[in-house]
Amino acid sequence: MGIFDSEARAWLKAVLGDNVRFDEPMSKHTSLKVGGAADAYVRPDTPETLTAVVGWAHQNGIPLTVIGDGTNLLVRDGGIRGIVIVLTRCLRDLRMSGDAGKTVRVTAGAGVRLAALCRFAVANGLEGMKFGLGIPGTVGGGMMMNAGTAWGEMGDVLDSLTLLAPDGHIRILPADALVTGYRTLSWEGRRPDCDGSPPIILSGCFRLRKSDKSPAELTGEAREILSIRHERQPVSSPSAGCFFRNPPAGSGAGALIDRAGMKGATEGGAQVSTHHANFIINRDHARGADILALAARVRDAVFRRFGVVLEKEVRVIGATARG
Repeated sequence: MGIFDSEARAWLKAVLGDNVRFDEPMSKHTSLKVGGAADAYVRPDTPETLTAVVGWAHQNGIPLTVIGDGTNLLVRDGGIRGIVIVLTRCLRDLRMSGDAGKTVRVTAGAGVRLAALCRFAVANGLEGMKFGLGIPGTVGGGMMMNAGTAWGEMGDVLDSLTLLAPDGHIRILPADALVTGYRTLSWEGRRPDCDGSPPIILSGCFRLRKSDKSPAELTGEAREILSIRHERQPVSSPSAGCFFRNPPAGSGAGALIDRAGMKGATEGGAQVSTHHANFIINRDHARGADILALAARVRDAVFRRFGVVLEKEVRVIGATARG
C-alpha cells in the first residue's frame, strides 16, 4: 500500500485516471533498468493536472520526486516513497518565441526530449545546441544538471527558466539570476533536486543563433557528431550515461578508471563497460545495490592510485532495500 490510504488513492485515480500506477517498479522507467517500486507513479497529461497534483501533495505532506526520461538516474532497490511525477506528457511545448537579428529564442517544455530540441534547432537553421546531440533525457533534466559535452553546455544558451512552486505560483528566472557550474545549476543558493520538494522546472527559453549554413549542412554535422558519440559509448547496454563527473583538472574520469585497472570489473549483474570505463552497465539483471557497490570500488581504486576523488554525475535516489 505504500504511504497512501484508500482515500488518497481514490483522489489520485479521480484526477489522473489511468495515468497513475501504484507500487510501480521503477526498473521499468529508468535507462539502467534498476529500482524498487514507487508508491505512486504519475504521468499528468496537462499542465493543469500537474499543478493540481503538486498542490495536493504539498497540502498533505506527501513527498514528490520529479523525473523526465529516467536517464542519468539510479533508483535504489527500496523504491521511492510518495509520488513520482513524470513530465514527458504534460510539458511538451516546443516553439520559437522571439527573433532579434541573428538571435532566436526557442522555448522548450521540461518534458521535451533534448534530442527533439536539437532536431528542432537544426531543422530551423539554428546553431547553439550542438553540445546536446546524443545526450539522452529531457530538457528539464538537462537544465537541472547543466548537461553538456566538449561542445558546450545548457548554461551557455539558457536565457531563462520557468518554475512551479508547491503553492502553484509560477515564477520566471532570467539567466542573470542563475548560477551554472560543471553539471550544476542553482539560483538564490538553491538547486533543484529530483529527490525532494519542488519548485519544478516547467520550461526553459534558449538563445540560439541563425546559422549561415543550410539545414542540410547542419544535419550532416549533427549526424557526424552522433556517429562519433555512438562509437565512443556503450549505447547498446543499459546505463545511466557517464557515472562520474570529470575531475576539474587532469585526465577524465574514464581514463582514470581504466588506468586504475577497473575497466571490465563486475559486481553482481553490473559491469564497468569495456567500451568506455566511465559507464557502468546493467549486464545481467543487476540490482541498484550491485551498481552502487561497483561504483564504490571504482571510486576507491581511483583514489588509491591517483589521489583523485571521483564525484557521481548520476543522481541516486530512493530507499535502500531492507534485508
